[in-house]
Amino acid sequence: MKTRFLFALAVATLSFTSAFSQIMTQPPQINVSGSAEVKVAPDEIRLSVGVETRDENLDVARQQNDERIARALAFLKDAGVKDKDVQTDFISVVPDYDYNSSRVKPAAYIVRKSIEIRVTAITNFEGIVTGLLTNGVNYIHGIDFRTSQLRKYRDQARELAIKAAKEKADAMASALGVKRGKVYNINVNDWSGGWGGYQNRWGAQWGINGQFQNAVQNLGDVAGSPDNAAETFSAGEISVSATVNVSFLIE
Repeated sequence: MKTRFLFALAVATLSFTSAFSQIMTQPPQINVSGSAEVKVAPDEIRLSVGVETRDENLDVARQQNDERIARALAFLKDAGVKDKDVQTDFISVVPDYDYNSSRVKPAAYIVRKSIEIRVTAITNFEGIVTGLLTNGVNYIHGIDFRTSQLRKYRDQARELAIKAAKEKADAMASALGVKRGKVYNINVNDWSGGWGGYQNRWGAQWGINGQFQNAVQNLGDVAGSPDNAAETFSAGEISVSATVNVSFLIE
């Protein structure tokens, strides 16, 4: 009985080893990668701005913040920004302590709110930023240049990357004296990037955002009017890229 069991176990182990080796054994392949980049003029901008107020009385700090936010929203409406393109994104109330006098009672309360804005009229962008900074907003968190046709340009970049991979595989196969066969495996990475960084964060990045706010404020003062804005502001181009890793069989 023991001998029969050991024999059955040996057969099962041999079958498993044979199947495992078949799985692990791969046919001869050429492994290549291809990359492509498509430059696109952005047709929309995502803007993140913030309002911070501070007072020893919480109700006063809240009221001041609400008033500033209301002014900013009213300006955006007058500027032609649609309601669906504006969203209040972040709200916080933080007690601020003066530990030299008390560790229990706050010396003041800080109220912060953020607004996310989608700007589709690129030529009006600089005027919108300037208008917000003179209508309650005191921080610019981030500016992100985008395209509303991202899927279209991603497809273009991916197609070009695949073409590049095929050409590379053909060159390698020709140099080796073999022929490129069918695709055995493929994976794709695609991404898009633009000018600036889109950051809606308070706290650790507070000082950096403050400096950025001042820079935009000065830029707005120089522009002054829509006529000058066209001369001082350029959206440039954003990059939509794709990389493919492909394994071709060798014939």
